[in-house]
Amino acid sequence: MTTDGPDLSFSRAEIERYSRNILLPEIGAIGQARLRAASVLVIGVGGLGAPVALYLAAAGIGRIGLVDDDTVDLSNLQRQILFDTAAVGRPKVEAAAARLRALNPEIVVETHRIRAEAAMLDALVGAYDLVCDGSDNFATRQAVSDATVRRGRTLVSGAVQRFEGQISTFRPQKGGPCYRCLYPDATEDDAPRCGDAGILGSVTGVIGAMMATEAVKEQLDIGESLQGRLLCWDALAAQFRSFALARDPHCPGCGPGCGSDCDDRS
Repeated sequence: MTTDGPDLSFSRAEIERYSRNILLPEIGAIGQARLRAASVLVIGVGGLGAPVALYLAAAGIGRIGLVDDDTVDLSNLQRQILFDTAAVGRPKVEAAAARLRALNPEIVVETHRIRAEAAMLDALVGAYDLVCDGSDNFATRQAVSDATVRRGRTLVSGAVQRFEGQISTFRPQKGGPCYRCLYPDATEDDAPRCGDAGILGSVTGVIGAMMATEAVKEQLDIGESLQGRLLCWDALAAQFRSFALARDPHCPGCGPGCGSDCDDRS
């Protein structure tokens, strides 16, 4: 006799490691088994990707992919909490993977030391259940969004600048908007990088932790999704604001002629 449910066999070490998750009625043993069977691709192992990856690894996501072509710089250490001084000069994905494996030897960490570009994103995105995008430029964000639309994957996207951050979940395969619906004509001039505008390190931690939380919720189908909403946080004002997002019927990313079947779904 076979079943389609998750494998509920846990070692003693796994039960102890994930006990605080399992105690939550919304997760329990079945939910923890689903996390173990899940896979998440993290685009950009920087200020946002670092806390995202740490919390996903700690939560027990069974397979985590890391995408980044950069090396660790001393200026990164103010906010990129996966790295220490000894990691300066090392490829980010390698240093990050070593830290994640040390944190949780039960999971698989895959490294992709490449730049996230349209030509390779389709195959990469299709190999994971969900994508968390912490990249710092519109070209990459739009390319990642397009790939998730084509492959029918959920995208959790975050961005930060100075003392502010924002996060949303994009599920056009379930009728919601895509990232291009929100920023159809954005250019790099619209998003100065933290090296130019500055960023309070802890802001990346807050938004990154929220991204990891939304990814776990999506994998378990619990709580209220951020689909169709943009959640913004102003650290100086100590204030959250939420804005409704509408799907653009003419969006080049998820509308008719975009190269996917998303426009046929409701």
